[in-house]
Amino acid sequence: MLISTAVADEMLATAARAVLAGGERLSATLEELDAPIYVTDATGLVTHFNRACIGFTGRLPAAGKDRWCVTWRLYANDGEPLPHEGCPMAAAILQKRPIRGVTAIAERPNGQRVAFMPLPTPIFDGDGALIGAVNMLIDVTDLRQADELRAQADRCRRLARGLSDRKAGEVLCAMAAEYADKAAELERSSRLAAAV
Repeated sequence: MLISTAVADEMLATAARAVLAGGERLSATLEELDAPIYVTDATGLVTHFNRACIGFTGRLPAAGKDRWCVTWRLYANDGEPLPHEGCPMAAAILQKRPIRGVTAIAERPNGQRVAFMPLPTPIFDGDGALIGAVNMLIDVTDLRQADELRAQADRCRRLARGLSDRKAGEVLCAMAAEYADKAAELERSSRLAAAV
């Protein structure tokens, strides 16, 4: 699901207000939010998560047991394993600041991988003490694939320009157009899914 920054910020603020209010309303509030979102205490222990987290991660997170993250396994963008204690949520809590502009890869127990952008945001009480954090996970798999397709289209165009064989150049240009069309289609479908 692709969502706007304003919508993401509002969802995170809603979850943070529910944490600060305490009580039984927190779980219901999280369930009302469409994106995978979870809450930790100040030590990074997962305390609450919504049903969307289960769909996103392909597993049932263990509240009171999982620390830092609800995913099964994490990887950096280069494919290297990323320990949960090194994930963006851990950084947000340890540094006591929101972490933005990073992506990672979550692996589900069935082996499927999902590229995502986390939005970990610390929560402070009225006295300024850190009491926990809330995190939203935004699936960016299609957008990442669209970027890769555009890069492949660019490579085909560069190769075509460097060839003296006109027919081979035409084939490469046709391939470039197909890659670019598929990238545009993925972006359109991501935007449509976000609008629904």
